[in-house]
Formats: sequence, C-alpha cells, structure tokens
Amino acid sequence: MADFVYPPVLVAAQTMFRVLDNRIRIEGAAHVPARGGAVIACTHVSYLDFIYCGLGARPSKRLVRFMAKHEIFANRVAGPLMRGMHHIPVDRSAGQASYDAAVSRLRAGEVVGVFPEATISRSFTVKALKTGAVRMAAEAGVPVVPMALWGTQRLWTKGRPRDLTRRHVPISILLGEPMFPSAEGDCEVQTAELRGRLSELLDRAQAEYPETPVASERWWLPAHLGGSAPTAEEAASLDARPAAQG
Repeated sequence: MADFVYPPVLVAAQTMFRVLDNRIRIEGAAHVPARGGAVIACTHVSYLDFIYCGLGARPSKRLVRFMAKHEIFANRVAGPLMRGMHHIPVDRSAGQASYDAAVSRLRAGEVVGVFPEATISRSFTVKALKTGAVRMAAEAGVPVVPMALWGTQRLWTKGRPRDLTRRHVPISILLGEPMFPSAEGDCEVQTAELRGRLSELLDRAQAEYPETPVASERWWLPAHLGGSAPTAEEAASLDARPAAQG
C-alpha cells in the first residue's frame, strides 16, 4: 500500500508538536510490533487523540490506520486526507463493511487504531467498551495493544472550547503489554479485561502527570481525583441528552 499522503501529514504534526512545545512522554512503545498486524485500542479524552495515538506507534516505525466516522471522509478538507492515509470509514448504519475492512487490513499486516469507548469520555475515566477491538483481533489472529492518553483533553475536548495555541502542555502516551484475544474465548470477558488494562494505564498516567490544575482549570481532572469533570454517571446523562432530544 503506497503512502504518499501520510508522511507529509506526519511532518505537519511534528511541526505542531515543536511549535506548541508539547512535553511528550511515550512509554511502552516497544509493545507495538515492528511488523505484522495489530490493533491499538486507545482511550479517548480529546478530539486530537488520533494524532497522539499514531505518535505512540512511530518508535516502531508503524503507520496506524484509524477507524473513523464516515462523515469525516465526506468533509472537503479532511476527506481527501483520510482517504490518502488509508483510514477506514465507519458507517454505523452498515458497520459490518468497516469491520470486514479492518479485519482484512489486519490480516495484511497493518496496524489498525480503534477507540473502543466509541466517543470521548467526559468523565476522563474509561467508559464501557464496544467489543469490536477484541472481536477483530481474534478473527485476524493479531494482538491488541492497549494505549492510554492523558493531557490531550487540555487542548480540545467535548464541551470545552479548543485551546490549540496553549504551549508546554505535558502529553502522556502509555502503552501496555499486548493481549491476545481468542476466537474461542468469551468476547465480553476479554473486552472487560481490555477495559481493566486501559483503566490501569490511565490511572498511572494521571497519577504520574507532572502538573496539577489551578482552581480555574480543575475541569480537566476527573472527579475522583478532586477535579470538577463530570462523574461517569453524570457524563452518561450528558451523552444521552442529545439522543433524548432528537
């Protein structure tokens, strides 16, 4: 698969990191295999997470093909970039096609990036996961590498104005040991294991984060750590509100 678009996009992203002087910490990148298929299952706290998730795979020299909403592919600007980087469109009304495409990519030796929470977590804790990451890894016979991001929510997250000019923000990218889902195993049980691994990584990223928010910025810290972010229950209510109104 020829990649003419991805390299210049990576250069642009690296330029952004330098301009913003992101204090990026990557730990556990060796868990991404240097060759062969793999699913990266990443936590989701920001609209920018796909950029930093992809960065976590770069020490292994891998390009991540993300599963993303098909509406993004219809955008005049983002669409050509998404197609050029060979990302995978997801139409929720016809999800089997995108699932099959992802499995095919995995069997071909590609790395596929998934946000198994499906949407951004307003509580900054790990939401209930969809089973797709585990199912596609089991079907393709490849590992799932858990990844947690922290700090990206300070730049742009749900319900907050974006702050893309903020400089010196620490960004943590933590990867855990791969798990190897089995087609014979219980999908729900294996997904619960993945959620546990993601929660452990996120807890550690939060505990080791080098900054604490000032009083006016406690919104970016989860409630159980003394922040003013919604609890998981409050976040679920907020997420359900648009659907209820529609």
